Amino acid sequence: MRQSRPKIFFLATVEFAVNAFLLSHLKTLSKHFDVTVIVNTDDPLFLTKQGVDVEVIPLNISRNIRIISDIICLIRLVYIFIKLRPSAVHSITPKAGLLAMLAAFIVRVPFRVHTFTGQVWVTSHGLKRLMLKFFDWLIALLATFNIVDSLSQQQFLIDEKVLCEKNSVVFGLGSVSGVDLRRFKPSKEALAEVRYELGVPDDAFVFIYLGRLNKDKGVLDLALAFSSVKNKDTYLLVVGPDEGDFVEEMKRLSGDSVDRLRFVAYTRTPERFLAASDVLCLPSYREGFGNVVIEAAAMGLPAIASDIYGISDAIVDKGTGLLHPPGDSEGIKRCMDIFLASPDMFEQFGREAMSRAVKSFDAELVTESWLGFYEQKLQVNDIDKRY
Repeated sequence: MRQSRPKIFFLATVEFAVNAFLLSHLKTLSKHFDVTVIVNTDDPLFLTKQGVDVEVIPLNISRNIRIISDIICLIRLVYIFIKLRPSAVHSITPKAGLLAMLAAFIVRVPFRVHTFTGQVWVTSHGLKRLMLKFFDWLIALLATFNIVDSLSQQQFLIDEKVLCEKNSVVFGLGSVSGVDLRRFKPSKEALAEVRYELGVPDDAFVFIYLGRLNKDKGVLDLALAFSSVKNKDTYLLVVGPDEGDFVEEMKRLSGDSVDRLRFVAYTRTPERFLAASDVLCLPSYREGFGNVVIEAAAMGLPAIASDIYGISDAIVDKGTGLLHPPGDSEGIKRCMDIFLASPDMFEQFGREAMSRAVKSFDAELVTESWLGFYEQKLQVNDIDKRY
């Protein structure tokens, strides 16, 4: 029986990953393919509400290892793939990747793709590191192709013998989703509104951290660094969900600077807070790419960030930002002081960051790469040969 269009099934563990990485791609791909998203969600219409007309199948995929639950998910995926016969299965988070690639391999789905966006095991040790690294190796082995979101991450995974170059690809200079330039752009209105809402003076110099609050993101190093900044007209804005007691710990570490700290929980409008800031800080211990860096860059913000694989692709050191060793609060503080003491360099870095983001990381260019990838791999005249 001949299908009119190839079917692509995307799998992710949580809605956040779909919203953060896939929205633009899903909109475009759904015009050319039959697209289905399988994700852990209580709202099967969450994509429809955002103008993305694709089918959503809820599946209770846990981010952590839960053997009984994982086996049930695997069985359900095998059943779904046998029943609906996808032409391609594409996963984008580690747990979803493991289950999706196993199920797709069992059913012999002809085209299996996984996207690597960073490795949890980089900061792990002992048996846990070996186990998580093995899972990534298995995902890469079962996939027929692997997309990696930065050149330095691809090289790291090749060096670690997790994947090989011949069945992996990085689109352009990196990034899974690129930057929506219509959304991430400077806004004087947002700058004034957000600073008023948060009680930050109009003439203050604002550093911003945007992302999840946990140990691997280096937020405690950032708070310690900020505590040593002597300039009293400097503020630190921390935006993102707290995955522990990190807000309270950051307040404690910031010492006398605590009155110049501002916290905002998870937001669907990160661009408003970037517009109200001057420099992005990303002191992470591990990142696949660091998309927030290029989102900030598109708005004219240079960055201070850890010199690790992934982030080093998003920043040109001493060109669009400053890099420091991971876990080095003194290094973060030195970078902050450099920007505070050198307004001309700060402005130049901001201009260079915006130019690079617009030229190399436009979301439309990244989506075109995804579309071209699937148009090449899923040749219509090959569909009859599947299964």
